[in-house]
Amino acid sequence: MKLGKVEFCHFLQILALFLCLSGMNQAELSRSRSKPYFQSGRTRTKRSWVWNQFFVLEEYMGTDPLYVGKLHSDVDKGDGSIKYILSGEGASSIFIIDENTGDIHATKRLDREEQAYYTLRAQALDRLTNKPVEPESEFVIKIQDINDNEPKFLDGPYTAGVPEMSPVGTSVVQVTATDADDPTYGNSARVVYSILQGQPYFSVEPKTGVIKTALPNMDREAKDQYLLVIQAKDMVGQNGGLSGTTSVTVTLTDVNDNPPRFPRRSYQYNVPESLPVASVVARIKAADADVGPNAEMEYKIVDGDGLGVFKISVDKDTQEGIITIQKELDFEAKTSYTLRIEAANMHVDPRFLSLGPFSDMTTVKIIVEDVDEPPVFTSRLYSMVVSEAAKVGTIIGTVAAHDPDASNSPVRYSIDRNTDLERYFNIDANSGVITTAKSLDRETNAVHNITVLAMESQNPAQIGRGYVAITILDINDNAPEFAMEYEATVCENAQPGQVIQKISAIDKDDPPNGHQFYFSLTAEAANNHNFTLQDNKGDVTPCLSGAANLY
Repeated sequence: MKLGKVEFCHFLQILALFLCLSGMNQAELSRSRSKPYFQSGRTRTKRSWVWNQFFVLEEYMGTDPLYVGKLHSDVDKGDGSIKYILSGEGASSIFIIDENTGDIHATKRLDREEQAYYTLRAQALDRLTNKPVEPESEFVIKIQDINDNEPKFLDGPYTAGVPEMSPVGTSVVQVTATDADDPTYGNSARVVYSILQGQPYFSVEPKTGVIKTALPNMDREAKDQYLLVIQAKDMVGQNGGLSGTTSVTVTLTDVNDNPPRFPRRSYQYNVPESLPVASVVARIKAADADVGPNAEMEYKIVDGDGLGVFKISVDKDTQEGIITIQKELDFEAKTSYTLRIEAANMHVDPRFLSLGPFSDMTTVKIIVEDVDEPPVFTSRLYSMVVSEAAKVGTIIGTVAAHDPDASNSPVRYSIDRNTDLERYFNIDANSGVITTAKSLDRETNAVHNITVLAMESQNPAQIGRGYVAITILDINDNAPEFAMEYEATVCENAQPGQVIQKISAIDKDDPPNGHQFYFSLTAEAANNHNFTLQDNKGDVTPCLSGAANLY
């Protein structure tokens, strides 16, 4: 008889089930209640259920219901008097039973990964009385696995890192694939791993999924990242097995296997002599193929004639060496400096010391450029003195300035009139001699602070400034004055010798030891015998220049 396609598929499922069951013990299984079964007041002997152990292949694709197995009671004589009833998980919705024969069929496609077994209960009833002829019995229908699930990498894709220059066999990362098929039955869930992309740099352990390095001396500076494709195949990798893949991105992490190297053996920089102290002269950088802490370096000046004039530090962000000035530069004193500079790694890996020193040297030449500087006075502050009695044109003193540049341009002098508004002084434009231009009065201004300007003849924009303090010496050119206008009152009964007024005098002049005044009555007052004046001979009270008592 020729079978159709559907029937043939059904036949294969039944054949597979038969082969599965042929390896099992198909003994009759007896299940009985501990209590005896009673009917019509008489005790019946215990009866037994008899059936084959039930297994159903998952994923049945046929159009007809799939035969599961047969329930049978030894009470059933085959005369149709017994009726079989099925209840429990999936009864009627998934599993149906022929009430006459006890044959069980599955009406839907079953998925072991969704539910691995079903627990059902069976009853045998007397068809006429509808009463049980056997105790209710529980049994299980187990869904037999087929290889219908491919391995899956639930944690993929993966990223991992391994140090460059690692030896062959260094573990990188472990990948794991899971298979939803039954791991206790056959090889459907037994997975082996293989590498589809990433050779010859990496390998994978077939059983564990551990990825390891396969080549020595992989250099991050040559290539820092690799994309691997790992396959997991079930059925122990045999033909017909299902497979899944995942990607693994492996990054080579840096180790300090490269020393710093200056791109050039020498550098030259020009700087003006007017550059302030602490200014940056130059930035130099040694190249290091490593990254992060492995590329960190320090710089130092190891030799040269500029050790005390310049210093070098490192910019932590850019790893540049920053050369700065420590002392003022002077083109006229020195026109160039030479520095021998070393760059060295701060974190050296002892494994790579055999490659040579992790440092490098370069030479930096700094050329000092001349700048047209303003004239410089021989003194920062000049102190001069002159008597207030000095005549106009009297020489007070001389200032001197010179052009510090190599050209040594002639200098012309002038007074900053903002510091000498009344024009008390003059200065000779060529010689720097300062003279009086007006009569001086110490009592009006005892000290004059003036600013003298020195201007280059060839470049008037270059102006130097000098400061002069002129002290005016006092002469006795002021008569004493009474401290105030006095008005005295005396009682008519005042006794002779009674003091009625104390008088004092001041003098605007300023002798070193103070003034001593002599008091007397005028000729007109001297003829008045009612009053007398007693001179205290310079015996003065604080803040008074002289005093006398009037009686």
